[in-house]
Amino acid sequence: MTRKLEPAQVREALATLPHWTLDETRSAISRSFRFAGFGEAFAFMTRVALAAERADHHPEWFNVYSRVDVTLTTHDCQGLSQRDIELARLADSTFEMLKGTS
Repeated sequence: MTRKLEPAQVREALATLPHWTLDETRSAISRSFRFAGFGEAFAFMTRVALAAERADHHPEWFNVYSRVDVTLTTHDCQGLSQRDIELARLADSTFEMLKGTS
């Protein structure tokens, strides 16, 4: 079973993820990504989706045209886990990579 992060671990992790915000009521982190257009947003979602599927850890997300809102939480432990932090880092790096190609 996946372990829920302790509050101090969450604070420490968020210090390395400056664009992510903590939703304490949901025990989740979220971020909104903005792209030049729908194609880039969809490419981002595709890359993150493939990695999430390999990790068997899936984001909650919402897409409208050039915006992708991502929320991460681990339902198995009813809170944030290291899996959420790793997927947030992957999303950030994918975003930075795609930004560099536009």
